[in-house]
Amino acid sequence: MKRAKRLEKIEGVVTRSASRNSAQARLHGLHEIFNRNDEVLIVIVADPDSLSSAMAMKRLLSYRVGSVVIGYPNEIRRLSNMTMVERLDIPIERLHTLPVNDYSKLVMLDSQPTHHPSFEKLKFDVIIDHHPVTEGWEADFIDIRPEYGAVASMMVEYLRAANIKLSVALATALYYGIKVDTHNFEKKNMLLGDGISFRYVFNTANRNLVRKFDLTELRRSELKYFKIALNEVKLSKGKAFAHLGRVSTPDVLVIVADFLKRVDHFDWVLVSGIHGGKLVVILRCDGYRKHAGNFAQKVFSPYGSAGGHREAARAEMPLKNLPLREGVAFTTTTLMRLADQ
Repeated sequence: MKRAKRLEKIEGVVTRSASRNSAQARLHGLHEIFNRNDEVLIVIVADPDSLSSAMAMKRLLSYRVGSVVIGYPNEIRRLSNMTMVERLDIPIERLHTLPVNDYSKLVMLDSQPTHHPSFEKLKFDVIIDHHPVTEGWEADFIDIRPEYGAVASMMVEYLRAANIKLSVALATALYYGIKVDTHNFEKKNMLLGDGISFRYVFNTANRNLVRKFDLTELRRSELKYFKIALNEVKLSKGKAFAHLGRVSTPDVLVIVADFLKRVDHFDWVLVSGIHGGKLVVILRCDGYRKHAGNFAQKVFSPYGSAGGHREAARAEMPLKNLPLREGVAFTTTTLMRLADQ
């Protein structure tokens, strides 16, 4: 009963589906949350979709509130994301350096309060997201549309409803945010709305700059991980396994997994590494009669967090939770045995 009441309340405020409310109605509901004296903090977990969405929200609130600051809790380590922030001069600040309690309104984009420990004690006024709905939080304005491939697509609709002309920087950011989160429109959970929003920003965006973002992924010092992967990779029943040992960032695992995914007869790819006292496993598959997210949950959730989409998934497990004998190092063979349980 409690859940039914909560959903009814949320749906009365905004939509959970693209058809329930018009873009104008959603924009009007968003504007009603704010007043001229508000000091607004936009909170994101920084990645291309959330960064571009935060830029869009800041533009939407321009001239309507006192000030807008964008805060993020995570360290930005992926070079493509760092390049995006630097080249587009995106004004963001680390969340732990900001006086959060001094802001009159808090906005969360491309996430929900249960997604990160830094968000647990914060009370958000606005939440706009495209991930599946979680429980245990409330907000005055909620727009969650899991059927969309990117929040950036949703933010384009808000900007269009507000008749705001996009700058080259904002259009470029939104173009890149949609491009990345839809996996170049290969993800299945997308609407026509993603395509319409992408087409809207296409001509204004600096696509040469976006290509620079795409090509900036790897530090020279991280090339060694490819050598490790090529030496370690083992194939069993169509599944390719490689453990890279300790890594400087889990992003390296993603890059190596995406590389190995291109190899013939590698129907599945599982690449693991140790970072911050945790085993991180990146999974890739072709999605044909397979579901990487379900597989990750089945195999790895007993030891930590795991999940994802049909073609891509991720698992993170504290090393102490793994069924390892004391003094025995984790290897590619260990990963194979863990996945075959």
